Amino acid sequence: MPSKLYTIDELDRRLLRAMAAEPRATVMELTRKLGVARATTQSRLDKLVARGVISFGPVIYPRALGYEVLAFTTIEIAQGRLDDVVDHIRDIPEVLEAHTTTGSADLHCRVVARTHEHLQAVMARILKVKGIDRTTTIIALTDQIPLRFFPLLNPSEQTR
Repeated sequence: MPSKLYTIDELDRRLLRAMAAEPRATVMELTRKLGVARATTQSRLDKLVARGVISFGPVIYPRALGYEVLAFTTIEIAQGRLDDVVDHIRDIPEVLEAHTTTGSADLHCRVVARTHEHLQAVMARILKVKGIDRTTTIIALTDQIPLRFFPLLNPSEQTR
């Protein structure tokens, strides 16, 4: 993912909102909605993709696949063992993402499971690698604010 800052203008914002409202809209449909030339729409889309602002692909909902439990796990790792632990957990399909962090934990992971018992089995599998000193797991009960990005498109509402 590119790390270079890319500022978007009002046309980009309108394009992103139109795509969110109708994710399967064609470039021609977006062009009509925006009132710009087809080449402009395509160029904007290409730039947004190239700069890592958006990507295309299916959104998969684990809950719809039977993964009813969402948990967040922090992992404290022995010095020099980060790569070993990351290589190990990369092979565990229920670990959806992992981030290195500051503070007392070294990794913060999003984990899903079918049941609490399944979560216990996933945690046992995570712990099978040498180098983990401690884990802490928190089970999410309900989504209060689901993952969102569109508030970032309104610069007037951003915290200064």
